[in-house]
Amino acid sequence: QVQLVESGGGSVQAGGSLRLSCAASGYTASRYAMAWFRQTPGKEREGVASINSDTSTNYADSVKGRFTISQDYDKNTLYLQMNNLQPEDTATYYCAGDPYISEWWVAGEYRYWGQGTQVTVSS
Repeated sequence: QVQLVESGGGSVQAGGSLRLSCAASGYTASRYAMAWFRQTPGKEREGVASINSDTSTNYADSVKGRFTISQDYDKNTLYLQMNNLQPEDTATYYCAGDPYISEWWVAGEYRYWGQGTQVTVSS
């Protein structure tokens, strides 16, 4: 059974940094596409970044140059390094995974989800 557990959220001031982690179990990391999504109340879940089984990455335009997705296959852990955070980055962040992805930014493509971790950025 695949389980994803996020950690690393918190509160920071604008311009600050956070690193989110997503510990995975029950699957072979190298065979899955993994992603980070975020969601604010009343809005749809938004794709932030993804990393494919071939280690290629994708980013939403709003985070390019500020966020970096990476994966440690030995630890089966997904990361999201977030730099120069802005108030508009405030959201609950979720990690997601699935062995077969065609459109990485579409939440419905992913079968497995973590419980989410809150990120709050103050101005």
